[in-house]
Amino acid sequence: MPIYKIRGIDVDFPFEAYDCQLVYMEKVIQSLQDKCNALLESPTGTGKTLCLLCATLAWRKSLGAFSTGKFEEKGQIMGSQQSDISSSQSAATKLPTIVYTSRTHSQLQQVIQELKRTNYRPKMVVLGSREQLCIHDDVQLLRGRAQTNACHSLCRKDSKRRCSYYARVGEFVKKNPSLGDDPIDIEDLVNIGRTQGPCPYYISRDLHKVVDILFAPYNYLIDRGNRETLTIEWKNSILIFDEAHNLESICADAASFDLPSGLLSACITEAKNSIDLAVSKRATEKSNDKLFKPDNFAILKALLLKLEKHIAEVPIDPKELGFTRPGPYIYEFLAELNITHETASMLIETIDQAAELINDDANMTESRAPYKTKGTICRLESISDILKIIFRNGDKAHAKYYQVHVQEIEANAIDTLKGKTSRMLSWWCFNPGIAMGEFRSLGVGSIILTSGTLSPLDSFAQELKLEFPVRLENPHVISSNQIWAGIVPNGPSGCAFNSSYRNRDSLDYKQELGNAIVNFARIVPDGLLVFFPSYHALDQCIACWKNVSHLNSNSSTIWGRICKHKQPVVEPKQSSLFASSIEDFMAKLKDTSTSGAIFFAVCRGKVSEGLDFADHAGRAVIITGIPFALRTDPKVRLKREYLDHQAQSQKRDFKVLTGEEWYCQQALRAVNQAVGRVIRHRHDYGAIIFCDERFAHQSRQCQMSLWLQPHIKCFSKFGDVVFTLTRFFRGGAKSSLAKLKLTETKNMGNAKEVKITRPQQSCLLASLTHLTTSVDEDCSEKPLSSVLEASRGNTCSQLGEILPANRSNLTHKHDSPSTIKHLKDPFYNQKRLRVSGKKSSNYQDCEVLDLTCNSPQDEQSSMAELIVPCSSKKPKIIEIDSDAMGHSVNFLSLENLHNAKIAISSYTYSTNNSETQTQLSTCGLAETGIGSSSSSRDMQNKGVIPTVRCDDEERKGSAFLIQVKEKLTVAEYKEFVGFMKSLKSKTMKMSNVLQSIVRLFSAPERHHLLKRFKDYIPEKYHPMYEQHLRHVQQLTVDATNHSVD
Repeated sequence: MPIYKIRGIDVDFPFEAYDCQLVYMEKVIQSLQDKCNALLESPTGTGKTLCLLCATLAWRKSLGAFSTGKFEEKGQIMGSQQSDISSSQSAATKLPTIVYTSRTHSQLQQVIQELKRTNYRPKMVVLGSREQLCIHDDVQLLRGRAQTNACHSLCRKDSKRRCSYYARVGEFVKKNPSLGDDPIDIEDLVNIGRTQGPCPYYISRDLHKVVDILFAPYNYLIDRGNRETLTIEWKNSILIFDEAHNLESICADAASFDLPSGLLSACITEAKNSIDLAVSKRATEKSNDKLFKPDNFAILKALLLKLEKHIAEVPIDPKELGFTRPGPYIYEFLAELNITHETASMLIETIDQAAELINDDANMTESRAPYKTKGTICRLESISDILKIIFRNGDKAHAKYYQVHVQEIEANAIDTLKGKTSRMLSWWCFNPGIAMGEFRSLGVGSIILTSGTLSPLDSFAQELKLEFPVRLENPHVISSNQIWAGIVPNGPSGCAFNSSYRNRDSLDYKQELGNAIVNFARIVPDGLLVFFPSYHALDQCIACWKNVSHLNSNSSTIWGRICKHKQPVVEPKQSSLFASSIEDFMAKLKDTSTSGAIFFAVCRGKVSEGLDFADHAGRAVIITGIPFALRTDPKVRLKREYLDHQAQSQKRDFKVLTGEEWYCQQALRAVNQAVGRVIRHRHDYGAIIFCDERFAHQSRQCQMSLWLQPHIKCFSKFGDVVFTLTRFFRGGAKSSLAKLKLTETKNMGNAKEVKITRPQQSCLLASLTHLTTSVDEDCSEKPLSSVLEASRGNTCSQLGEILPANRSNLTHKHDSPSTIKHLKDPFYNQKRLRVSGKKSSNYQDCEVLDLTCNSPQDEQSSMAELIVPCSSKKPKIIEIDSDAMGHSVNFLSLENLHNAKIAISSYTYSTNNSETQTQLSTCGLAETGIGSSSSSRDMQNKGVIPTVRCDDEERKGSAFLIQVKEKLTVAEYKEFVGFMKSLKSKTMKMSNVLQSIVRLFSAPERHHLLKRFKDYIPEKYHPMYEQHLRHVQQLTVDATNHSVD
């Protein structure tokens, strides 16, 4: 495995690292060394998790050896029965602990699999709940607090039926000091428990006290109660939040509560039951113990009844807005019930006693089986949690970040019969930074937040109220020919796509969207994902498609036509049905009777979060709208008001997130997350289709992930979308992918610099070389820490240039010299995400809008200014205009081209701010290196370029290249120049050159270029050229025939 020296740290990486991976690891180590926080975005498929593990563990190893094989040396682990030894005893000798968290256990399982691929073997453990780890026959059937309480009861020393698994933990951990030296996950712990007897849950709880790296779900850190159960030296520890795109909402929700009438009624019932149980217990045991006094539970019941009445008396007018007060009002509200800081602790203690009584009663039964399989949840404990949130830290300082809200909700059946209205008391936190700020007070060394979709980073940092000196928005490792990304503002018949509240229920809109999806289902192979803004929009569209037939057919509905091409699966609202829907989708993908399966889902749903639709499972994703939250939702409305108030109260020179900005960014972040379901690794490819005209606005574009922005094109004609998308899937993506794999196979195992030999028979002048290389001149001098820094500007109308890593800062121990070489990476140039400059006036009429250009765009422009209007009639055939070629220019990667055979004899190029001037001196396109005279080769070897006199040919060639300049877009012309550049170094085969040029010239208005280009090709290669021509013509015919299903 190669070892890279990054900021003085030797990082052992299991593969040859990409540029973006090296930059990512550099940012991680910078954060750890400087003891500062980091905000790192890196697209799915860039090896983010592996880089994060390797960089963090390399830094940790540089501080001292891992704790492997030292299970008892620190004096902390002597079994669960003796686990109360203070962690401070070993604080002086303990090195920083790394706490790696993610949202779910399935994601943590993937992280541990990545750890197994590295050479690092720190002592580790993964924490899980009893639901995942308990192996007791009765307790494992329970859920939630019922399971927790049952476990506690069985683990007490005075328990008559003490858990045998728990009793074996102490002896087992003493005899196995190497436990955790090799990576283990939840399944491994369960297997240990089943085969050797100790409780997996308490093994993990013991082991976590001495590990070098601890893996756990988010709630173990964010929830204060869970965090306080951990025995960790927090000072200087490292906290990593992977998949952190939802962290702000998770933090806010963890600090908030909702108390509906139904829950409060259940708590009152339990309080009443606890009185009866306490009386029975005291009579049975004949004890006058101060614990379990019936009077205390009577007081608890009375308080809850008063609280219920108090909430019912709150004036709500109007009902739509509810009753809202500032956060500190909660103390005034509860003080009327005599619930204060002083009495809250006594109430919490009383509730704990009541919960114990209720659970003991629920666990006892006349049969020998001591526990009911369904379990009993003590609702009273939720009141205890609420009091802890309100009276935390013994002060009221945090209340200013809250809002009190009371609203009427849908009544349950019992309340409806009684004629009662149901209400909900809420105390909502609008500052997620409260939870994160606690880590700062604990003295944590660094907090690293990372995900594939954190953009925009500024708002994310502002929400969490933390400083993030280290930031990164990484490019992708794929090349431009592996992705098709387009905005489709209208459908086959010209009806606009706009899923806004005013338009989404329109029959015309739903029909147009359905007909477009029929076309996409036909074109896209294998798996297709379709995301809607909400379940309502999803249900409405599917219902419409099942009842509405095609405009030209009375027999087949839109839904039937979709099913003709792909078998459908719809994301269920019930979480319990989700797993079966995924299995159904994968099964339908394998069915050969259709061309794949189509998954209809919603943004922010389970399908859009964390699932891997790699390769054939997800060849394209369709976004049918922007998932804005409901403006009238009380929580959304109050959040916007809170942020606007904060913005007005801050100084003008300090950037603060406004309510409207937050509202829009939340929606676009959900879009970014859904888009990330496809293109999951370097060899993957796929399409991203935005079916909403609002995506064409620059204000929307600048909030998408930085790696995606340069690839997006906006089409004015649906036919052009069909044409380019068909060509992408039928030719470009697969052929280029095969070449990529072939190139990587040839380069595999070669740790030295790959050198490209200068061709001996080249007529390409130095001026062309200067043109094609000038873009890269500045790259080699940039320090690694400044790599990939992209400045979006205040208007988000410009994309900053992303520079490559400075390999001279990185030492490869296996090589001499130590410089890490760029040329090993066939995607080096693509990963720098070049952004085109200002367009020449020649290209202003192009109908495909290049949304990555630097030309300013008025954010207030109307859609008429952004998109050329389309015909309202449904086109019968596809019109292949120059704008249809916008996505074809990148089908061939410059790094994959070899053995060039043609060149231009002379070429000069100059530009100014107002126009582009081209001076050409050429004798046509001629074959070099084949049939050349020896004298010519000798001159080439001596560095002398022979002069060819051909005045007529020179003028013709000059005129031809000027026409090429006029007909191609800026991006396409740069691609053309790139082909010419590659000729000098013989890095491109004749077949590849011809194929690329044919594609560039394949639009109808460029066909004359195809004919003229043939004149510059030696007759020997005419059959090959004509073969490529026939292939493109066939694609055009196919796309025309199928543009209307």
